[in-house]
Amino acid sequence: MAVDPKELRQLMSHFATGVTVVTARDEEGQNFGITANAFTSVSLDPPLVLVCIDKSAQCYSCFEETKTFAVNILSERQQDISRRFATKGIDKFEGLSWRAGASGVPLIDGAVGHVECRIVERYEGGDHTIYLAEVISGEARDGAPLLFFRSKYHRLGSAL
Repeated sequence: MAVDPKELRQLMSHFATGVTVVTARDEEGQNFGITANAFTSVSLDPPLVLVCIDKSAQCYSCFEETKTFAVNILSERQQDISRRFATKGIDKFEGLSWRAGASGVPLIDGAVGHVECRIVERYEGGDHTIYLAEVISGEARDGAPLLFFRSKYHRLGSAL
């Protein structure tokens, strides 16, 4: 028997994750994005990552149409940006400091890292779609990441 969705959410909240904002542009040049913590590296050769996007997300259809996206790895000082991109019905880019990456997708200023990706496969994953993507460029900066654990934001402690 499958676990109840509420119970699974509570269980999975005990797995600490980084916080990202996945951004892209649609065919008309409109920017869109969503907060996501379902992101991981898959392969070094070839360089592949995956991200899972909720089918009920306001910008879900844009991800179905795009070929490229960026994963912005948020810094511990970007909780407000995480909340902004998790909010429906607002202009998420209004007043936001960002620049266009090599593929034209938005890269959020102040993030500890970015990876620009080209979608190579889409897989059904229940109420999400799993996007497997090749990393076409990336950069990392000094700084501490924003973490999510037990449904709250956290900062990185000292290394063991």
